[in-house]
Amino acid sequence: MAKENENLDDVIASLIDEEPDKEVGTEEKFRKQFEELSKGEGVKLTGRAAKQVRKIKQDENLDDELYLRVAVEGGGCSGLSYKLGFDIRTDEDELVETQGMEVIVKPDHMLYLDGVVIDYPDGLDARGFTFENPNASEACGCGSSFAV
Repeated sequence: MAKENENLDDVIASLIDEEPDKEVGTEEKFRKQFEELSKGEGVKLTGRAAKQVRKIKQDENLDDELYLRVAVEGGGCSGLSYKLGFDIRTDEDELVETQGMEVIVKPDHMLYLDGVVIDYPDGLDARGFTFENPNASEACGCGSSFAV
């Protein structure tokens, strides 16, 4: 059974263009990556999330002056919802560098987003951007809203 899981991990890793880690299964590898990224301040993207953001920006032929904006707004089943989009940087925005990308966040949103790790799983059981937020006291089942 363990041998089958290792092979499945290798297949999944190859589908997402990641090098399989022979010593650690794919799920454990990304869990360790989340733990490492969430130790720092600001907003962090995993390699998979950064790759997807770049792909979207290229596919949509978006202007180089547009940055990825990470924000929160009231709503959702837990009280606050995450928002991602491309936007023009303003003087009040905080600029965060992660995975070779510049991400913008309004300072009043950083209270809720400091330490958040954004991933982009692309497997059979999950697809789309996900948020791992150390500030959240609870999160909804879909992962797109949270409470503090």
